[in-house]
Amino acid sequence: MGFTRRPPTGRTWGRRGITPVVKVNGRGSGRVSVAGLITMRPGSRTRLGHRVRRHTGRKGERRSLSERDYIALVDGVHQLVKAPIVLVWDRLNTHVSHQMRDLIDARSWLTVFALPAYAPELNAVEYLWAHVKHSLANLAGVALDRLAALVRNRLKRLPYRPDVLDGFLAGTGLAIDLPPLSP
Repeated sequence: MGFTRRPPTGRTWGRRGITPVVKVNGRGSGRVSVAGLITMRPGSRTRLGHRVRRHTGRKGERRSLSERDYIALVDGVHQLVKAPIVLVWDRLNTHVSHQMRDLIDARSWLTVFALPAYAPELNAVEYLWAHVKHSLANLAGVALDRLAALVRNRLKRLPYRPDVLDGFLAGTGLAIDLPPLSP
Protein backbone atom coordinates (compact mmCIF):
# COMPACT_ATOMS: atom_id res chain seq x y z
CA MET A 1 0.00 0.00 0.00
CA GLY A 2 1.24 3.47 -0.73
CA PHE A 3 0.55 6.86 0.80
CA THR A 4 1.40 10.18 -0.81
CA ARG A 5 1.31 13.76 0.42
CA ARG A 6 -2.07 14.19 -1.28
CA PRO A 7 -4.52 12.96 1.38
CA PRO A 8 -7.48 10.67 0.75
CA THR A 9 -10.76 12.56 0.81
CA GLY A 10 -13.07 12.24 3.75
CA ARG A 11 -16.17 13.81 5.22
CA THR A 12 -16.30 16.68 7.60
CA TRP A 13 -18.79 19.23 8.83
CA GLY A 14 -19.05 22.97 8.62
CA ARG A 15 -21.50 25.79 9.13
CA ARG A 16 -24.41 25.94 6.77
CA GLY A 17 -23.41 27.62 3.55
CA ILE A 18 -19.67 27.45 4.28
CA THR A 19 -18.04 24.43 2.68
CA PRO A 20 -14.81 23.49 4.46
CA VAL A 21 -11.87 23.12 2.08
CA VAL A 22 -8.51 21.54 2.85
CA LYS A 23 -5.88 23.04 0.57
CA VAL A 24 -3.09 20.70 -0.37
CA ASN A 25 -0.05 21.41 -2.44
CA GLY A 26 0.04 18.60 -5.00
CA ARG A 27 3.66 19.27 -5.80
CA GLY A 28 6.50 17.28 -4.47
CA SER A 29 7.36 13.73 -5.08
CA GLY A 30 7.80 10.84 -2.80
CA ARG A 31 5.60 8.28 -1.19
CA VAL A 32 5.43 6.04 1.83
CA SER A 33 5.09 2.34 1.02
CA VAL A 34 3.76 -0.04 3.65
CA ALA A 35 3.46 -3.81 3.87
CA GLY A 36 1.49 -5.52 6.60
CA LEU A 37 0.69 -8.97 7.94
CA ILE A 38 -2.16 -9.83 10.29
CA THR A 39 -1.19 -12.92 12.25
CA MET A 40 -3.37 -15.21 14.26
CA ARG A 41 -2.54 -18.21 16.37
CA PRO A 42 -4.98 -20.41 18.32
CA GLY A 43 -5.01 -19.40 21.97
CA SER A 44 -3.18 -16.13 21.32
CA ARG A 45 -4.29 -12.62 20.40
CA THR A 46 -4.26 -11.38 16.82
CA ARG A 47 -1.11 -9.43 15.95
CA LEU A 48 0.04 -7.04 13.29
CA GLY A 49 3.44 -6.95 11.63
CA HIS A 50 4.34 -4.10 9.29
CA ARG A 51 7.18 -2.53 7.38
CA VAL A 52 7.27 1.15 6.35
CA ARG A 53 9.61 2.54 3.71
CA ARG A 54 9.97 6.13 2.46
CA HIS A 55 10.64 6.79 -1.21
CA THR A 56 11.83 10.30 -1.93
CA GLY A 57 11.31 10.17 -5.69
CA ARG A 58 14.95 10.49 -6.63
CA LYS A 59 15.96 9.34 -10.07
CA GLY A 60 16.66 5.62 -10.17
CA GLU A 61 15.05 4.96 -6.79
CA ARG A 62 12.52 2.15 -6.58
CA ARG A 63 8.96 3.42 -5.94
CA SER A 64 7.70 0.35 -4.11
CA LEU A 65 8.77 -2.37 -1.71
CA SER A 66 11.09 -5.03 -3.09
CA GLU A 67 11.05 -8.79 -2.62
CA ARG A 68 13.73 -8.38 0.05
CA ASP A 69 11.49 -5.97 1.99
CA TYR A 70 8.57 -8.41 1.94
CA ILE A 71 10.67 -11.41 2.95
CA ALA A 72 12.28 -9.36 5.76
CA LEU A 73 8.76 -8.66 7.04
CA VAL A 74 7.87 -12.36 6.91
CA ASP A 75 11.15 -13.29 8.65
CA GLY A 76 10.45 -10.72 11.38
CA VAL A 77 6.95 -12.07 11.96
CA HIS A 78 8.38 -15.60 12.10
CA GLN A 79 10.76 -14.48 14.84
CA LEU A 80 7.82 -12.91 16.68
CA VAL A 81 5.42 -15.86 16.56
CA LYS A 82 8.08 -18.60 16.75
CA ALA A 83 5.95 -20.97 14.68
CA PRO A 84 5.51 -22.11 11.09
CA ILE A 85 3.63 -19.58 8.96
CA VAL A 86 0.85 -20.12 6.46
CA LEU A 87 0.76 -16.95 4.37
CA VAL A 88 -2.20 -15.92 2.21
CA TRP A 89 -1.12 -13.36 -0.36
CA ASP A 90 -2.72 -11.42 -3.14
CA ARG A 91 -1.23 -11.59 -6.63
CA LEU A 92 0.93 -8.48 -6.48
CA ASN A 93 3.71 -8.83 -9.06
CA THR A 94 6.35 -8.71 -6.32
CA HIS A 95 4.63 -11.57 -4.45
CA VAL A 96 4.62 -13.91 -7.46
CA SER A 97 8.02 -13.08 -8.98
CA HIS A 98 10.71 -15.71 -9.58
CA GLN A 99 12.97 -14.07 -7.00
CA MET A 100 10.19 -14.25 -4.39
CA ARG A 101 9.55 -17.93 -5.18
CA ASP A 102 13.24 -18.64 -4.59
CA LEU A 103 13.15 -16.77 -1.27
CA ILE A 104 10.02 -18.67 -0.19
CA ASP A 105 11.48 -22.04 -1.20
CA ALA A 106 14.51 -21.35 1.03
CA ARG A 107 12.23 -21.24 4.10
CA SER A 108 10.89 -24.64 5.14
CA TRP A 109 8.60 -23.10 7.78
CA LEU A 110 6.73 -20.98 5.23
CA THR A 111 3.71 -22.11 3.20
CA VAL A 112 2.15 -19.64 0.75
CA PHE A 113 -1.31 -19.62 -0.81
CA ALA A 114 -2.38 -17.08 -3.41
CA LEU A 115 -5.75 -15.39 -3.37
CA PRO A 116 -7.77 -15.36 -6.59
CA ALA A 117 -7.09 -12.48 -8.94
CA TYR A 118 -9.13 -9.32 -8.30
CA ALA A 119 -10.51 -10.44 -4.93
CA PRO A 120 -9.64 -7.65 -2.46
CA GLU A 121 -12.68 -8.53 -0.34
CA LEU A 122 -10.90 -11.76 0.65
CA ASN A 123 -7.76 -9.93 1.80
CA ALA A 124 -7.95 -8.85 5.46
CA VAL A 125 -5.03 -6.45 4.98
CA GLU A 126 -7.12 -4.42 2.48
CA TYR A 127 -9.50 -3.65 5.37
CA LEU A 128 -6.47 -2.56 7.40
CA TRP A 129 -5.38 -0.11 4.67
CA ALA A 130 -8.90 1.31 4.41
CA HIS A 131 -8.90 1.85 8.19
CA VAL A 132 -5.52 3.64 8.13
CA LYS A 133 -6.43 5.78 5.10
CA HIS A 134 -9.69 6.78 6.76
CA SER A 135 -7.73 7.98 9.81
CA LEU A 136 -5.54 10.15 7.53
CA ALA A 137 -8.43 11.68 5.55
CA ASN A 138 -8.38 15.45 5.04
CA LEU A 139 -4.90 15.72 6.49
CA ALA A 140 -3.29 18.89 5.23
CA GLY A 141 -0.10 18.42 3.24
CA VAL A 142 2.79 17.41 5.43
CA ALA A 143 6.41 16.57 4.83
CA LEU A 144 7.23 13.03 3.76
CA ASP A 145 8.98 12.28 7.08
CA ARG A 146 5.91 13.44 9.01
CA LEU A 147 3.60 11.35 6.82
CA ALA A 148 5.73 8.25 7.45
CA ALA A 149 5.61 8.96 11.19
CA LEU A 150 1.81 9.33 11.09
CA VAL A 151 1.39 6.05 9.23
CA ARG A 152 3.70 4.27 11.70
CA ASN A 153 1.75 5.80 14.60
CA ARG A 154 -1.59 4.56 13.22
CA LEU A 155 -0.14 1.07 12.66
CA LYS A 156 1.48 0.90 16.11
CA ARG A 157 -1.85 1.63 17.80
CA LEU A 158 -3.63 -1.34 16.23
CA PRO A 159 -1.89 -4.19 18.11
CA TYR A 160 -3.45 -2.79 21.29
CA ARG A 161 -6.87 -3.28 19.67
CA PRO A 162 -6.93 -6.97 18.70
CA ASP A 163 -10.72 -6.79 18.37
CA VAL A 164 -10.26 -4.44 15.39
CA LEU A 165 -7.74 -6.82 13.82
CA ASP A 166 -10.18 -9.69 14.41
CA GLY A 167 -12.81 -7.59 12.65
CA PHE A 168 -10.58 -7.26 9.58
CA LEU A 169 -10.25 -11.05 9.47
CA ALA A 170 -13.97 -11.57 10.02
CA GLY A 171 -14.73 -9.08 7.23
CA THR A 172 -13.31 -11.49 4.67
CA GLY A 173 -15.96 -14.08 5.51
CA LEU A 174 -13.37 -16.84 5.21
CA ALA A 175 -13.58 -19.73 7.67
CA ILE A 176 -10.40 -20.91 9.28
CA ASP A 177 -10.60 -24.62 10.01
CA LEU A 178 -8.26 -25.58 12.81
CA PRO A 179 -7.39 -29.19 13.48
CA PRO A 180 -8.95 -30.61 16.67
CA LEU A 181 -6.76 -30.46 19.74
CA SER A 182 -5.17 -33.81 20.54
CA PRO A 183 -5.58 -35.11 24.12
